[in-house]
Amino acid sequence: MISLGLEPTAEECSRAQCRAAGSWRIDWRNPRIHTGDRRKTWLACDEHVEFLRGFLEARDFPLEVAPLSESAGARS
Repeated sequence: MISLGLEPTAEECSRAQCRAAGSWRIDWRNPRIHTGDRRKTWLACDEHVEFLRGFLEARDFPLEVAPLSESAGARS
């Protein structure tokens, strides 16, 4: 999400203006511009995981949501 001029940290929620620690990983792609092997990753805190999931689902983007502790890899 847009950070509004603030530098996000690697473990921070991707919701705009949220600085909480991310505890969920949301891997998604926009099929209109991303090939099947390309994924973007957002992190979400407990408060915003459903908001971010809904934002992506409303656009019919394929996505997977998992607790951050169960996943490995860097944020895209």
